[in-house]
Amino acid sequence: MTEEDTAGRGGAEEPAGPGGPGAGEERTVFLLAHTGRPAAIRSAELVVQGLLRSGLGVRVLRAEAADLPLPPEVKLIDEATPAALDGCELLIVLGGDGTLLRGAEFARASGVPMLGVNLGRVGFLAEAERDDLDRVVDRVVSRSYEVEERMTIDVAVHNNGSVVHTDWALNEAAVQKVSPERILEVVLEIDGRPVTGFGCDGIVCATPTGSTAYAFSAGGPVVWPEVEALLMVPISAHALFAKPLVTSPESVLAVEVQHNTPHGVLWCDGRRTVELPPGARVEVRRGAVPVRLARLHHASFTDRLVAKFALPVSGWRGAPR
Repeated sequence: MTEEDTAGRGGAEEPAGPGGPGAGEERTVFLLAHTGRPAAIRSAELVVQGLLRSGLGVRVLRAEAADLPLPPEVKLIDEATPAALDGCELLIVLGGDGTLLRGAEFARASGVPMLGVNLGRVGFLAEAERDDLDRVVDRVVSRSYEVEERMTIDVAVHNNGSVVHTDWALNEAAVQKVSPERILEVVLEIDGRPVTGFGCDGIVCATPTGSTAYAFSAGGPVVWPEVEALLMVPISAHALFAKPLVTSPESVLAVEVQHNTPHGVLWCDGRRTVELPPGARVEVRRGAVPVRLARLHHASFTDRLVAKFALPVSGWRGAPR
């Protein structure tokens, strides 16, 4: 969500993505859309038409193409695998936060930058809104965008001394209770040392990118994306000391599900889940592979925050001159 901590890409004279085509070579963009929304269908049609008119190739998942009015020049792809992005310089995602997180799964392993167009509500991961489609196409065609890397987290679930599940997240890994009538008893640990234990509805371990998502709803702080840190935010904890914690990006966070509690569940980015039996231990650390986001704007994260949450700033006069 920052436009300043960028790994420079952009300008019409050089490729805009890993393995991007050089001058005179065919350029290809992959389009991912939430076709369950009428607005996404119309938006996808406009983006595809604009890219094809400018001589760029377009790929779309075959399952989504059935809902989209696509010309025959569009290449249909059977599965959303990293190999499907081979030769693509960009992944354009049309939809809300859920669709953008699905795009992040798709793009992460390939290293191809993702450009999000928000068709949902808040859309902090998105770089543009549906009214900006013409501008999005123009900036993609001219390669007038930059690419920044967003920190991720790697997650490991231990049970009986063995790793039984591994995962990752761009926003957060959330350990939650399953039974509405029972709280989840946990002990929190940072860097191999216990911090506190309590009963709660859950614990959110988040990245700075995820600080404006689930962690924010649970009462955590908003962290500027260029700040490298990990967050641990309790959800409805029954304790006097149950404050959000912000740690070093090199810290290892752990949540131990106690033996005297019902089983819990781990959610990664609200999309992938695994059951946590009593006694399970969830470890979270800085991810080895970042997600690359394409950026069109140089506005500060402060301005993005004010716009997305419609914060009241009337009366502001700025620094004296």
